[in-house]
Amino acid sequence: MGLLERFEDSLDRLVNGAFARAFKAEVQPVEIASALQREINDRAAVVDRTRTVIPNVFHVELSAHDYRRLAVFRDALQTELATLVRDYGAEQSYTLLGPVTIDLSQDDALETGIFRVRSEARAEVRASGGQVSAMPDLRQPRLELAGTAYPLVRAVNRLGRGSDTDIRIEDPGASRNHCEIVLGQPALLRDLNSTNGTLVKGQRVTQVELTDGTEFVIGSTPLVFRSG
Repeated sequence: MGLLERFEDSLDRLVNGAFARAFKAEVQPVEIASALQREINDRAAVVDRTRTVIPNVFHVELSAHDYRRLAVFRDALQTELATLVRDYGAEQSYTLLGPVTIDLSQDDALETGIFRVRSEARAEVRASGGQVSAMPDLRQPRLELAGTAYPLVRAVNRLGRGSDTDIRIEDPGASRNHCEIVLGQPALLRDLNSTNGTLVKGQRVTQVELTDGTEFVIGSTPLVFRSG
């Protein structure tokens, strides 16, 4: 049994056949699943001989009519689609940079039966010692990414893809030791001779002073410095 067939069978068992009865026309879940597979293949990026990176965040935009029909099973469908992406990635030996998330949303500009898939490869960021918080201590210097705070607990905080860094950036564009933040008056951001550079306002920097709200980019991962 193929992935799409297993996907349909799993959904059918989950809702006791409700999908088979409810989705005889318009957008069907299996169409979304097939579109996700195409999106994965189209966006797969070869990083090196051992890694091909694929998107892990997917936004599925539906017409108002289709969204209302699917919204009844929204959580279950998103979970099953995420499982499909993980299984397909493993089957093809692809690399995911972080957790798979699927978001179904409504776009009033779309006609019934038409949907759109957008995706991105969003790197997973990990802080040494697991010091991560969605509700940060506002007195603590930190980095922020997508609403999550990563406290800067050392005088010198190293960032990069290596396992020995203080904040690990699982981004194929990041070097093992990419850059460091030196806390002081002022705080400094220093590039560590990274391959792709550390960008501030789109420009590569060697060293720059950080102020509250300074955004910099490692690979394709944007981070915001907060002084506390």
